Amino acid sequence: MAKKSEHTSGRQLCIHGHFYQPPREDPWMDTIFPEGSAAPAKHWNERICGESYAPLAWARRTNGGNHIIEIVNCYEWMSFNFGPTLLTWMQDQAPDIYARVLEGDGKSLERLGHGNAIAQIYHHVIMPLATDLEKRAEIAWALADFEARFGRKAEGMWLSEAAVDTRTLELLAQAGVKFTILAPRQAKEVADISQNNWTPANEGNLDIREPYLVELPQGRSIAVYFYDGPLSQAVAFEGLLRHGDMFWGKLSGLAGKGLLALATDGETYGHHFKFGEMALAFALSQARSGVDGVRLTNYAAYLAENPPRRRARIHESSSWSCAHGVERWRSDCGCCAENRPGWNQRWRGPLRDGLRAVKTRMDSHYQELGKTLFMDAEEAAVQYGRVLSGLTDAKGFEREHFRKGLTEARRDTAWKLLNMQKWALSSFASCAWFFDDLGRIEPLNALTFALRAMGLAQRTGLEDLEPLLLAHIGQATSNDPTLGNGHDLWTREIRPRRETTESILAQALVRLWAENRLPAAGKSETATWPGLRVALTAAKAAAGKELSGTASITWARESGSDDCGWKWERPGGGGPLAGCVQVEHEDSPKPTKCVPASYLSWGKRQALALAWVLRAEADSWGQQCAEARQGAHLFLPYREAQTTQTAAERWSRLWSALCWQWIMGEVVPSRDFLNFLKELGQDHPERALLAHRVGEALVDLLAAKTPAYAEVRRILERAATVDALPDLWPAQNLYWLRLRSDPASREAALALGFEVD
Repeated sequence: MAKKSEHTSGRQLCIHGHFYQPPREDPWMDTIFPEGSAAPAKHWNERICGESYAPLAWARRTNGGNHIIEIVNCYEWMSFNFGPTLLTWMQDQAPDIYARVLEGDGKSLERLGHGNAIAQIYHHVIMPLATDLEKRAEIAWALADFEARFGRKAEGMWLSEAAVDTRTLELLAQAGVKFTILAPRQAKEVADISQNNWTPANEGNLDIREPYLVELPQGRSIAVYFYDGPLSQAVAFEGLLRHGDMFWGKLSGLAGKGLLALATDGETYGHHFKFGEMALAFALSQARSGVDGVRLTNYAAYLAENPPRRRARIHESSSWSCAHGVERWRSDCGCCAENRPGWNQRWRGPLRDGLRAVKTRMDSHYQELGKTLFMDAEEAAVQYGRVLSGLTDAKGFEREHFRKGLTEARRDTAWKLLNMQKWALSSFASCAWFFDDLGRIEPLNALTFALRAMGLAQRTGLEDLEPLLLAHIGQATSNDPTLGNGHDLWTREIRPRRETTESILAQALVRLWAENRLPAAGKSETATWPGLRVALTAAKAAAGKELSGTASITWARESGSDDCGWKWERPGGGGPLAGCVQVEHEDSPKPTKCVPASYLSWGKRQALALAWVLRAEADSWGQQCAEARQGAHLFLPYREAQTTQTAAERWSRLWSALCWQWIMGEVVPSRDFLNFLKELGQDHPERALLAHRVGEALVDLLAAKTPAYAEVRRILERAATVDALPDLWPAQNLYWLRLRSDPASREAALALGFEVD
């Protein structure tokens, strides 16, 4: 049972991290395809997870000898919010980190009576620029997502870019949200609770050590915290995280009566500042121990024990990252992340105007058609987040919101309309306007979401909205002359991303080929993505290099299926992407045109290449290990005056597999063999991959029913002899989480780098 906060006054500290990534998922497949700029990671979600979210979940504290004395789950001790779309990706692709986030909230709830996590606007839209229906949906979807993940109602909500107006606060309060967090310059004036002694507020005179009450037009109210602006700036941009003791000294020095609260992008820790999570872990450990009388809390716990004594009024349509209000997301206001000489952001206006024009038309279509499909079309859109979060299943949602007696086709139309709203809202994520150019990945992704939404609208009977969008974005021009204007970018970058039955089948067929899973004659195989599933059946007979069969495409969160016949003309040369896919529909008198897989966008082709290289490399590794198991015994000691192995360059190609045989204890080598491996390994391109493989082997040994501690130590000793240092991160995490209380683990702990008494 949750317990109440133990500390109601004194020097209290709350460190808040806002964790968010721009939406990157392909709106047809609902998966993130490779992004070249994030290499060698697959995409930026994966890269930043490795640089920030994971280190914060398992932050090391070390002693003077660089031995680990503690691994800290920072989410247990800091206030935080995560973007719902980011958590969706983490839940599937980084489940161990996702579990630590949930665990951190759960433990803070036990400790303080209020969890560290707060909700975040679902798609990170700029709320003052959203319609009333969009505001309601973004809040409701976020709250449903939060409840589904954390198992409780959210008490607070982070507003995208802290962008706020009174109507947004009204809707937050109406939804049961108790507080939000703003920048100090967003306060307009303050007064005591019981008096009308309003005085102007600014960053210099605002007391940020207490929550304020904002009274709302319809009789409700909501609490607002204003974070410490200078301190947050120092953490985010001024290198305060370079040393843990320096960070703690600053915090301790500023802490006084009331609440010291700072808020930054969570990615500051580890991604923007490498090892920033270690500085944070040190500061958190000091406060956890009550050093200097400072105690950790979170916003909800502090509010429960310290109700507002003063009122505040806000600057309407203000934000934390634009000095001009919310102009950064609709005009060339002068705010720019890069500030490149000669560049402008005049493209922002046409981009927003175009997306708003098509969204307005889609909303009218939704309302008009929705009257015949839903009991209440607006309420169905607002509550759709309960389906996205899993709080309500499709059948339950239909019973509650669909009109009775709808045919299967009409039900499918209703689901497509709701999905249209989802992707249309995605196109307004703030990051599309935040940076310096129309040709960046974020505006292009926003346009891709709009393309998907417009396609769904067409399938429900609305006219093609592409001309309407192009009339606006054609007026937007990139600062890079080679990219052209919005019309050029649409033609070259966006329109080719539109999925067709041919392109979907091309990806399914090439992926099955890459994974060595193409169905035999008369057999079936399935290719799945989060957004859709393709079931392929091969015909019983095939002529030459042509394969044929039938396919059924089913879409997530839509009913029905798209069924067709297909032919794949496999190339004689030019690689698998040169293959040509042709589709035959029952209601079409003739086959559609033949589409090569090479027409797919770069990210989708790269994903197919990745599927191939993962399978091919795994097969190759297995073969190399089998060969090296024998070859390691054939590496003879050197003769007199011999300094290297005969045919050294050939042995070098097997370096990783030969090291594996020694490290895993498969061979008893000569000193010359070990020296040869050590010398070759200094700059060997497979060094990091071998480290990863050995690290996985250590985890397997530690995760066994009876952990093989002695073998872990021996593996690490053998690896050290050839300087093939394993990736110890996952094994250290496992040891700390499950094994550190086992007296038998001492020798493994020492080898893994822990301080042991």
